Amino acid sequence: MTASAPTPADLLGHARGLLGRATPETRGLWPRAAALLARQALEQAVDEYWRSRGLKLGECSTTSQLLCLTEYMKDDELAAQSHHVWASLSRACHHHPYDLAPTASELERWVGSVTALATRLDAGSRGSRAVS
Repeated sequence: MTASAPTPADLLGHARGLLGRATPETRGLWPRAAALLARQALEQAVDEYWRSRGLKLGECSTTSQLLCLTEYMKDDELAAQSHHVWASLSRACHHHPYDLAPTASELERWVGSVTALATRLDAGSRGSRAVS
């Protein structure tokens, strides 16, 4: 039996689960783990969107892929917000001296943004045909 890869929704569910279990004892562990899960969900949702449209953008950097979303989504605000959230999550995933981990409210907001993007991309994936 082979395990299937987690979906963006699965990853976001795990991120929310970490946010719900945050305690002072786990301070420093859960914020970066939740950020990593949310960032993986965003990247996977974008990859699946390009695949569903028959576009081979998976070899491009995530930054380039997110910039291309503006043209394909026809929603400049959500595309720009997605790039900002991805950059914020990327920063939060890495520990730097003297940097504070993101707060629970920041992470909740970012997870909400990733959820909105993933939902929108999934709807766009189901409604599109592959490009020949």
